[in-house]
Amino acid sequence: MLAGPGGAVQSAREVRGPPPVIPLESEPPAKIVIDPPAPGWLVQGRVVIQYRAENLRIVPVFGPNALDVSPRIGHIHVTVDDSPWRWADASGEPLIINCLLPGEHKVLIELVNANHQVIDGGLVRFVVPDVIAPNCHRS
Repeated sequence: MLAGPGGAVQSAREVRGPPPVIPLESEPPAKIVIDPPAPGWLVQGRVVIQYRAENLRIVPVFGPNALDVSPRIGHIHVTVDDSPWRWADASGEPLIINCLLPGEHKVLIELVNANHQVIDGGLVRFVVPDVIAPNCHRS
């Protein structure tokens, strides 16, 4: 390991963990950590929810063959207000939902493996204030 001008530094492995191409013999369970929506955005009619996965990399790789990849990979499924449909997101970026009607809402975020099987999840509840957000069409 090379040292910087100030002396010893942490190795890349110490900071980032093992390289994503080396299989791990024993992986701890994957889980998702979800923050409440950023309140400043709610008054603009926008819901911004940050999350992070532990012991799983969020990547756009799908299918049963990807279940053998180590370290583990997956993505999230998002359901708004018990809707009969949901969407998959493999960006790893914060969720942004625009133009929800004022009132109480809930968002289910599920951490899933590459074959869409649920590993962990969480429900976020929040209230969108009664304001008319710009660029949101209301009837």
